[in-house]
Amino acid sequence: MSRLTARFWVDAYLTRLRLADIPAFVVAHGDDTAGAVLVKLSTLDGRARLFQRGFDQGAWVVLSEGAEPEVDAAIARQRGFDPDLWVIEVEDRAGRHLLDEDGLA
Repeated sequence: MSRLTARFWVDAYLTRLRLADIPAFVVAHGDDTAGAVLVKLSTLDGRARLFQRGFDQGAWVVLSEGAEPEVDAAIARQRGFDPDLWVIEVEDRAGRHLLDEDGLA
């Protein structure tokens, strides 16, 4: 079974967010073909959650959660291990990230 490239998935995800009027930004551009993706959800109240795709490449799991500086530190650690990593930042007061929708899991 073939997999989507990281770039293709990121572009599709950003489009889905834009259509739902949820602001999102590429904070770190990873490898276009095989880079892993982290999604940081900022609720704009000083708190954030960091999602990573599970090892089964299906469900998204919370890698870090709490004060935004702590989540940012977790991202920095992950980028230290993996320079090909993509980081997408989603900003939504209601906590919407769409990662549980069909086609994004």
